[in-house]
Amino acid sequence: MVIRSQFEQQLQRVRADLLRIAALVEGSCSLAHEALIKRDLVAADKIAPRDEEIDRLYRQVTSDCMTILSLQAPVATDLRFLTSLLHISRDLERIGDYAVEIGQFSTKLFAHPPAPYLPRIETMFNRCQTMLAMSLTALTEMDTEAGQLLLERDDAVDADYESVYNSLCHQSYSPGTIEPNLLLLLTVRNLERIADHAANIGRRVNYIVTGEPLIISKP
Repeated sequence: MVIRSQFEQQLQRVRADLLRIAALVEGSCSLAHEALIKRDLVAADKIAPRDEEIDRLYRQVTSDCMTILSLQAPVATDLRFLTSLLHISRDLERIGDYAVEIGQFSTKLFAHPPAPYLPRIETMFNRCQTMLAMSLTALTEMDTEAGQLLLERDDAVDADYESVYNSLCHQSYSPGTIEPNLLLLLTVRNLERIADHAANIGRRVNYIVTGEPLIISKP
């Protein structure tokens, strides 16, 4: 019983660190939104320092999970929980990286006039933030119903991406528009990937609870 109690404490510590990563990542995405949509350079500068803490916690979670797996020989349910947490931590770390890049793109876009596509990109960004919030609620509450809802919302983000991508690629270019349009293309690509990772988190929560895969995740 003592060994099991220690094991449970280790699991709870890993889960607590994962939720700390989640909170930091959600904050980074909010700052990226402020930087891009409101052209807030102060917000853009705040993202990278947060990402350093995200990376530190990600390494800690990975190390702790691997230690538990190697020393505790967890049973099937615990093994599923730990391996899923490893994947979720990676999803969150990647979302944090995409937020950093969006902040960097936003800083470069500041030198150019606001793009006419920005309202459409804002709609896409808002969908991504909603998906991230849903995935983190699912993670906190172990809510299996969120998985399918996230997949449906991911389809909407994919449609946004295709629409904005096609508009940017098929417009007539003039001097001074190539750089900002390229930056916007990279931005919407990052948003599409954020949505994919949020959907993956919903999938993984479903797997933790039910032991059944919801759908094959995107790479």
